[in-house]
Amino acid sequence: MSTAVQGRYKVVVWFLLLSASTAMAESKIDIGSRWELFVDSYLIHGMKGDAELHLHRPIPREVALVHDKPWEGNTCGYHTIFQDGDLYRMYYRGWGHDDETQKQLHPPVVCYAESRDGIRWTRPTLKLVDFNGSKENNIIWAGTGTHNFVPFKDVNPACLPEARYKAVARGEDEYHQALLAFQSPDGIHWKQIQSKPILTEGAFDSQNLAFWDSVRGQYRCYFRDFHEGVRDIKMAASKDFIHWTKPVWLVYPDAPKQHLYTNQIQPYYRAPHIDIGFPTRYLPDRDSLTEGLFMGSRDGIVFHRWSEAVVPPGRNRDKWHNRSNYIWLGMVETQSELPGAGKELSLYSNERYYEGAGGKIRRYTYRIDGFVSLRAGFSGGRVITKPLLFEGDTLRINFSTSAAGSVQVEIQDTDGNAIPGHSLADCPEIYGDDIEKAVAWNSGSDVRALAGKPVRLHFVLRDADLFAFGFRRKP
Repeated sequence: MSTAVQGRYKVVVWFLLLSASTAMAESKIDIGSRWELFVDSYLIHGMKGDAELHLHRPIPREVALVHDKPWEGNTCGYHTIFQDGDLYRMYYRGWGHDDETQKQLHPPVVCYAESRDGIRWTRPTLKLVDFNGSKENNIIWAGTGTHNFVPFKDVNPACLPEARYKAVARGEDEYHQALLAFQSPDGIHWKQIQSKPILTEGAFDSQNLAFWDSVRGQYRCYFRDFHEGVRDIKMAASKDFIHWTKPVWLVYPDAPKQHLYTNQIQPYYRAPHIDIGFPTRYLPDRDSLTEGLFMGSRDGIVFHRWSEAVVPPGRNRDKWHNRSNYIWLGMVETQSELPGAGKELSLYSNERYYEGAGGKIRRYTYRIDGFVSLRAGFSGGRVITKPLLFEGDTLRINFSTSAAGSVQVEIQDTDGNAIPGHSLADCPEIYGDDIEKAVAWNSGSDVRALAGKPVRLHFVLRDADLFAFGFRRKP
């Protein structure tokens, strides 16, 4: 939605906010004690003034890894990163091509790196696979599926120990357009679950992925196919990782039809009822340039996809190359370098694909929950939610203001009337920067008396960003 259209929309809906008929017509949304992010307008009834939904971009950090080993190269790709207890794991394709002829220098292999902080990465010598007469390397797999081997840790409570780690990968030869399944007890030693593929209705020449969806109680697999001649994304579901539903196309209301290569969809760990993705926009008419986008969904099928790039190439010349600038799969919590800032989110992107001796992986950081915010400038803005039902003792917010900025919160009934003791006049201005700040009125922060009753939240922002909120139970 364009800025001009958004502005007209905000003005129109604001004058309807206090309409009793509109309030009665709106269904109540039961958020319970969930943490809610503003990745879309699902919870928003209206906005006024300078308020808008604002897409944020992550901050570039250091180069985390240079793929300069003989079994790696300038076409290393499809990196998968996740935290596993105290260990951070990274899986990727090791591959290289000649700069000028684009001739393959060696067959692809699956490599493994690890870290204790998500910032400094090492390649353990695993001695599992021979490469040019030596096993002194970090290769974990050289069989079928090396083009795009994508693992995950299975958190299904019924998962067997020998299959605690699973992976999907495109097959070869007769299964060149099929997806195979793999398992491992430790994330290092792998085998195929069965010789036959688990999915066949797709192109699969991308970073296809799977995970256990704890909210819906099923495995989900997201993979690439061609939709009316354009690269797009499909989803299939399964209860046992072997038998899958017929794939369905993802839907992006109001988003332009564009080539999408990878999808990078995962449940957001602080709000697992929300799926977020970083699909790669592919531009074949611009020298096959690529860049990551952001999208969010509440059912895993219909996604609000932002059209603005979240990692544009910018002044980094290593990102203005064919298939550089992918955002890889996975986000992890890492320690901020800022004094007292605590944890932040790290994700990783590639540079120098097809160029030079070895590709590079750069780390990027978001504040926690920091993908999209409700933002207002110094002139101020207001936001009203749809009617909500909640559980919990305290309203908490993830927010950031300038030194002169502020956030205030009013709790209203469904007709738009301030609930006594929880009006704007009762809420001292909140300022600062916090991931989970308790909102307090003059009477305190306890809102248990309102739990289970339909309410609206009225946010007033001035030079501030509001990223997320939720009703938490006191420990």
